[in-house]
Amino acid sequence: MSWLPRSRTARRRLMVLAVAGPVAALAVAVALYALRGSISFFYTPSQAMAARLPAGRDIQLGGLVRPGSVVKKPDGEVDFVVADHRAASPVVFRGELPDLFREGQGVVAIGAYDGAGVFDARQILAKHDERYMPPQLAAALKKQGEWRGGGAAPSYASP
Repeated sequence: MSWLPRSRTARRRLMVLAVAGPVAALAVAVALYALRGSISFFYTPSQAMAARLPAGRDIQLGGLVRPGSVVKKPDGEVDFVVADHRAASPVVFRGELPDLFREGQGVVAIGAYDGAGVFDARQILAKHDERYMPPQLAAALKKQGEWRGGGAAPSYASP
């Protein structure tokens, strides 16, 4: 007795599935492999510290620009601190800051940590009006109990 069905049509369908299944699995595997470098995870400073991210891994770091931390250097470099309620990360950025970038406001920095634990940002995103906050940042602040709603900047203590 054979494990193949008796019907010729059923055998043909089984053969099509036997060929199409591995081809589809290979296509999915190739697509996931190609997308692996495109994925950018969002972290707050405390989440980044807890995750112990390797140096050079691209992420999005979101939080509030700590008041009094912005230092603009003559060579165009800007140093500041992005903080949440539990932790803070020093950030270095070379380039043009958004017009709405200022202390005490929400910001998302895209880049990677260096070996010394300083976040080297390639791009800075600032909120575009008084009520907007990036969805990931708002969700993270709500989870930590810092969200005050309505776009108002939450208060935090310096860690």
